[in-house]
Amino acid sequence: MSSSVTIVALAAGLAGFSLPAVDVPTVVVRAAGDCSAAAAQVVAETGGELLSAQPTADGKCVVTVLIPGNGGRPKKVTVKVPM
Repeated sequence: MSSSVTIVALAAGLAGFSLPAVDVPTVVVRAAGDCSAAAAQVVAETGGELLSAQPTADGKCVVTVLIPGNGGRPKKVTVKVPM
């Protein structure tokens, strides 16, 4: 019984039936690229080291950097900037 199901599935695949294409939203792709530019700007302005950069739903980017201290521990700073 299971062999006939396998044969039917194989025949359908060979006949040219294919799964529908999956659309990936372009907003996700653009947000990731735009956030990297915002992160580079924050790093240049603060002189810190980038820890993370994440896009938000409201079109901004949350960037976290480590700013070197004067002989002590570095300071962790998080800023929200437009993309």
